[in-house]
Amino acid sequence: MNKTIITIAVIALIAFLLYSTFKGAYNNMVTKGEDTQSKWSQVESQYQRRTDLYNSVVKVIEGSADFERNTLVDVIQARANATAVNVDASKLTPESIQQFQQAQDQLSSAFNKLMVVVERYPELQTTQQFKDFQTQIEGTENRINKARDDFNLSVQDYNAYIKKFPTNLFAGMFGFTEKGYFKSNAGSENAPDINFNTNSSKTEPAN
Repeated sequence: MNKTIITIAVIALIAFLLYSTFKGAYNNMVTKGEDTQSKWSQVESQYQRRTDLYNSVVKVIEGSADFERNTLVDVIQARANATAVNVDASKLTPESIQQFQQAQDQLSSAFNKLMVVVERYPELQTTQQFKDFQTQIEGTENRINKARDDFNLSVQDYNAYIKKFPTNLFAGMFGFTEKGYFKSNAGSENAPDINFNTNSSKTEPAN
């Protein structure tokens, strides 16, 4: 009788410990997963702000009748491609993050090429509106870098947690899979040098 009670008690204790471990790990995965989603929303918000600023610059340039249209078309197309990329915040797979980053990098590259062309139009460069855009875009690039860094740290914490024992034994069963990082490209950590001043209008390459 005593042995039976002891056996039941041991089984109950083991079951309780397993349940507690599972519950704690599951709740931690949920919390860490939600944090990555929160950080991702900040990333999207800052990129959208940059896109809006790019749109404003394009609209001003479109008002110049003699401006080279091909360069504008490239930016408009890159903008359309970037806004067409939708990332599921509940998954944030490495593939989706890579696709998003590539689209945004292409948009940034097209815009920088546009600014090189703008250098040949001093009447555009000297307007106060363009100078204001310069300040706003530089500030937004800094906020993008900060949001990306915060997101990467959150993803690193989440990915490391789901790979640890014993969480790795059941994480995949409940849909907790590895999330993607932003990867650094050469020079991508620097805000583009957008200069609308006629006295110093060359764009310096990133180191």
